[in-house]
Amino acid sequence: MGAVSTNHPANSATGPASAGPEPAPPDAGPAPADAGPVPAGIGPVATDAGPVPAGTRPVPSRPPVTDAGPDAPVPPWYRRAARGAFADLSPLRDNADYRRVWFGQAVSSVGQQMTAVAVSVQVYDLTGSTFATGLVGLLSLFPLIAFGLYGGAIADTVDRRRLGLIGSAGLAAVSAVLAAQALAGLGLVAVLYVAVAVQAGFFALSSPARSAMIPRLVPSHQLPAANALNTVSMNLGLTVGPMLGGVLIGAYGAQAAYLVDTVAFTATLYAMWRLPALRPLGERKGRASVLDGLRFLREQPNLRTSFLADLAAMIFGMPRALFPAIAVTFYGGDARTVGLLVSAPAVGALVGALFSGWVGRVNRQGVAVLASVAAWGLAIAAFGLARNLWLGLLFLAVAGCADTVSMIFRNTMMQVAAPDEMRGRLQGIFIVVVAGGPRLGDFESGAVASLTSPAISVVSGGLACLAAILLLAVHRPAFLRYDARHPTP
Repeated sequence: MGAVSTNHPANSATGPASAGPEPAPPDAGPAPADAGPVPAGIGPVATDAGPVPAGTRPVPSRPPVTDAGPDAPVPPWYRRAARGAFADLSPLRDNADYRRVWFGQAVSSVGQQMTAVAVSVQVYDLTGSTFATGLVGLLSLFPLIAFGLYGGAIADTVDRRRLGLIGSAGLAAVSAVLAAQALAGLGLVAVLYVAVAVQAGFFALSSPARSAMIPRLVPSHQLPAANALNTVSMNLGLTVGPMLGGVLIGAYGAQAAYLVDTVAFTATLYAMWRLPALRPLGERKGRASVLDGLRFLREQPNLRTSFLADLAAMIFGMPRALFPAIAVTFYGGDARTVGLLVSAPAVGALVGALFSGWVGRVNRQGVAVLASVAAWGLAIAAFGLARNLWLGLLFLAVAGCADTVSMIFRNTMMQVAAPDEMRGRLQGIFIVVVAGGPRLGDFESGAVASLTSPAISVVSGGLACLAAILLLAVHRPAFLRYDARHPTP
């Protein structure tokens, strides 16, 4: 009830409403101070309500509560929209092992991307050649293919925790060797080529195990959210690593980036050490097991199409090897500009992953994959035409956001299709495509740029990516009909 006015009977059950309070008997005396609680049904008394009837304790009035105040209730539709927009953090909140692995990967990813920038800058400084810089990617491709396929087979037959430990320790050792050669001032491109090839081998050997263990660390209903969070982790490294690497290289040289990378691997080593044994259900080892994985993929047309779409994006539309030359020729920059260019796609990818709550409601995932890869190609072509640094960074960020959307859907489609005893081999093939594709793209973009110009290489690559996606849409109509409610791998 609201405030009590003077023309309302407060404590009297009789008498007219306008009579006012009944006077106390002459010998009654004043009302006691502790007259008791306010009777039921009596609300706060307004400050301008006049004298308070005897026996009633005045209650200070309060302003009415409105929806405009800070404590106003949040509408349910707003809560639902917020939950649907932002990334689902439940895998991190509910699973300690996954949380440690996620954090370790985020930290080590920062160091790895610093090393990637440092190697590119070192090779370009030593040679001044875009072809030599692109050759870094080609030389790392062969161990990626060999160890990616074989590492996937091993991940289906041995303890995935142990394989992850071996790979992380090997990567840390290679980073230490790179730091040593930079500190010694060797200036030998061959040493950088060999180190990058060995690094790619350790990465490909252990990555299938790290990816295949995720469905064992989180419940199945959290897999889409875990895939989105893995993308966040990876892109945190892709965002922070190149920028920090560019600053450190410009201030202290490449050795600083290599040393930080070496130390960063301790986070992954600790996370792997804390895991329980993760032995899969595989029965066969070696080449026959690798062939089993390839045969399985051959029988899954939608999975094959998703891999082809990603290859089109990475081979034709990944101008990463040109960033040192573009930083100088387009923008008159230095190592810090290279760091910004490398980081820009990751910034867009990180934004896309953070606002990935909507992806769980998309059923036509094949359409989503092709549309996002087409957006990547268009954004890369636009980047090749931009001569303003901030505009170029914006186009790269849009491309990175599109790539994240594609990756989330492709990962989810693959995990739905693969039984546990086949996940390592499929993840090995996935690593070959995801990590090997950009290496081919490095070589392709560097070779085309050496024959024409960096601008022509970037623009033609983006348009070639778009053309490849249109061909897939025409020749693979079943992929466009893929529905997550009734998946047909």
